[in-house]
Amino acid sequence: MQDSPLLTIALLAGLCAICQWLAWRLKQPSIVFLLTAGLLVGPILGIFDPTESLGDALFPFVSVAVAIILFEGGLTLNLSDIKGHGKVVTRLISVGVLITWLLLTVTVHFVFSLSWQISFVFGSIAVVSGPTVIKPLLRTVRPSDKIGHLLHWEGILIDPVGVFLALLVFEYVLLGQPGLAATKIAIILAKLVGTGLLLGVAAGYAAEVALRRYLIPDFLKNVLTLMFVIIVFALSESVQHESGLLAVIVMGVWLANARGLHIHEILHFKEDLTVLLISTLFILLAARVDLSNLPFFLGGVLLMILIAQFIIRPINVWVCTLESELNNRERLFLAWIAPRGIVAAAVSSLFALRLEEVGVPQTEYLVPLTFSLIIGTVVIQSFTAKRLADSLGISNPEPNGVLIHGVNGMALAIGTALREQNIKVQYSDTSWSSVRRARQSGFEAYHGNPASGHAEENLDLQGIGKLLALSTNKDANALAGIHFRSEFGSNSVFTLESASDDDVFERFDIANRHRGNALFDETLNYSRLKRLVKSGDVHHITLPEADTKEDDVAQDSIRDDDLKMFAISKARKLHIYGAAEQFSPKAGWTVVVLRQSLDKPAADGQVT
Repeated sequence: MQDSPLLTIALLAGLCAICQWLAWRLKQPSIVFLLTAGLLVGPILGIFDPTESLGDALFPFVSVAVAIILFEGGLTLNLSDIKGHGKVVTRLISVGVLITWLLLTVTVHFVFSLSWQISFVFGSIAVVSGPTVIKPLLRTVRPSDKIGHLLHWEGILIDPVGVFLALLVFEYVLLGQPGLAATKIAIILAKLVGTGLLLGVAAGYAAEVALRRYLIPDFLKNVLTLMFVIIVFALSESVQHESGLLAVIVMGVWLANARGLHIHEILHFKEDLTVLLISTLFILLAARVDLSNLPFFLGGVLLMILIAQFIIRPINVWVCTLESELNNRERLFLAWIAPRGIVAAAVSSLFALRLEEVGVPQTEYLVPLTFSLIIGTVVIQSFTAKRLADSLGISNPEPNGVLIHGVNGMALAIGTALREQNIKVQYSDTSWSSVRRARQSGFEAYHGNPASGHAEENLDLQGIGKLLALSTNKDANALAGIHFRSEFGSNSVFTLESASDDDVFERFDIANRHRGNALFDETLNYSRLKRLVKSGDVHHITLPEADTKEDDVAQDSIRDDDLKMFAISKARKLHIYGAAEQFSPKAGWTVVVLRQSLDKPAADGQVT
């Protein structure tokens, strides 16, 4: 494998894809699968050695990849979003970081008999959590909005703070001159902050001007921004070593907080790129871990993980939430969540190489201990956080509800059928009279375009996980579908009429390519479904169990000419019939169908 770079790239790509898919399928953070894959192909099976395969290019690649990841984190840092959580978040990324650093330092010093130098370096590296592990965990757990926001912002902000602390400690250890430590650290701090801030602000301002004045064509925005980030990182590192990460973070924060500047396309591109980089980095770095010393300090590793989980994080949260509005249940959950992520793994690997070059003893323990803490905290919290949130009563409900865009008789009939099954339904419409009609029928309704910036801040989607675009405006339906694909997933967005390959549609129907899944049946359009609703009745049919009598089955069964709309499982999970929706209702499920009534005018066409 080492002699074939092409096969090496193919191996990495395949492992990344498999691990990310497994994480999605099993609803667990991808880091668990990525680290496992890296350890398997690296130290365990010996299939892949990153150092031998990539040589001198390995650590420059890791450095640039981490810079891009942190830039993407800066792009998400809109300071106005921290309203209401500023005090607790500020404490967690300041006082909390210092508490975690000092306690972790003391722990590894006495548990593993490490020197104070290496202990301080490890403690500074291990304070970071990061959005790359927090975001997947929050998506799975869905804690209350208050706790979710706190963990989200702590994860974003603690990366640059932790990296900065780690850089200072790292430089102090490299100096090796205790008598000059205070003076040297003051100089390093000034250089790092000055260079990083100056170049970061300058780069952010330059990028903002270029984007505002349309000096960059749309199709080059993402690529040129990526190139600019790499150039800024390299330039900052050349001016002052170790200042590049701070520079790209500041650049990202500047762009994120520039008023009126639309960076959604750049952010989405960076998010996709970050997934690829994180996947590759975790496998590369895990494959480099030396497990030869692990049996000798396995007991110490377990003790370190338990202390970090049950003592250090709770002390940190207790101090940082004093006199806050959080109740004890919320503080308990906050004290449980602090997984370590890619930044800790990457920084520990970079620092270990540099410390080995200058001959600092016990450096070989740095990477295994960091990876052990990452694996331990991620595994423990991934498999327990959801149950803890549910038992504490601070988790949001399963996103089983439906947002229906467009208020009309047909849409209200469909919403009523869902409401009878206790499925949450919310409407949106740009017409005030239509919104009032929905509210008079007892539904929640948002007045405005659900894809607007106002809706992003004011449309309450708690418990909502699917979209039915049923307005009379096909283009508005398509726009809503495009907007909510990233929110709900492509498989949860439905519109009437599926896309067509017909040349006429391609030429004249701008909504053609952007429709969601076909709702109920791919042959349905707005007019036909409206006629079917008008001439039919909604029936709620519970599929019989094995011991149900034959007479009851005959009276309550699905007919061939029924239009199947929804299926609700025993666990009350909603499934929507559509061209791309694959499921098979089982005994005890309820199927909602639209059945044509003999007492009403028949609808045109055959319904299947």
